[in-house]
Amino acid sequence: MTHVEDELNSQPECWVRAAADADEHKAALPAAGERVAIVGCGTSYFMAQSAAVLRERSGQGETDAFAASEFPDGRAYDRVVALTRSGTTTEVLDLLGRIRRRTRTTAITADPRTPVMQSADDVVVLDFADEQSVVQTRFATTALTLLRAHLGLHSDAVVADARTALETPLPEGLVDRTQFTFLGRGWTVGLAHEAGLKMREAALAWTESYPAMEYRHGPISITSRSTATWMLGEAPEGLARQVRETGAMWVAGGLDPLAELVRVQRLAVAVAAARGLDPDRPRHLTRSVVLTPAADPGARR
Repeated sequence: MTHVEDELNSQPECWVRAAADADEHKAALPAAGERVAIVGCGTSYFMAQSAAVLRERSGQGETDAFAASEFPDGRAYDRVVALTRSGTTTEVLDLLGRIRRRTRTTAITADPRTPVMQSADDVVVLDFADEQSVVQTRFATTALTLLRAHLGLHSDAVVADARTALETPLPEGLVDRTQFTFLGRGWTVGLAHEAGLKMREAALAWTESYPAMEYRHGPISITSRSTATWMLGEAPEGLARQVRETGAMWVAGGLDPLAELVRVQRLAVAVAAARGLDPDRPRHLTRSVVLTPAADPGARR
């Protein structure tokens, strides 16, 4: 079993623990009414997108999400929450350093022995969800579970769905598709983007992701019999029929959307195996992106 497989299979237990610990971390997480930005890089950015929508739509306060490298320095927030598994990502540490004196900052990380511990005002350590693999699975979903629980949006049913996602066979013929499209609505748009990223990282697959209503506005034109279109969450009326009319496989997301992401993680590993790839050694990737000054195009030489 690869590290990725071992880690993705442990997610239900990680989610139970994160939800149970949510009250313990309450003071470090955004309070109702705060104006908040959630930032990250790669997978953490997509989790930030999902968390931001959940928080704002639950009435807790205006919430934005940014890639750490694209944070608008001139915009005022009561708190900035940074998601960073490694605690060493250059863009995240740079951002926390720039804003710390004027904005309260919280870091959610997996490793308490990293620079982020000194870079943020408050730190939540989910070391039980840390990973050996380059490809993120359990840390990302556990961090999002913590934030869902903090908002009162987590339940035992979510964990039950995750176990179902791990136990139920993938749809027949899905692994043989050559193009994968993931769709979301509201908070699940971020999950759709993360699903696409998992397939690219682990399996070098041709994947795309969109808000579901946007899929009709152009992207559906490349859908064919070799495509699988996977909906995370409730589909817009009529979309499943339109996709099937193209000849593509439609995969309906019947579980909690975060549990559906677990199914996609399994698919990524299965497609990698079918293509003779090792998901523990994704091409051109490292566990953390740590940049030197020379790697910055704007750096003084």
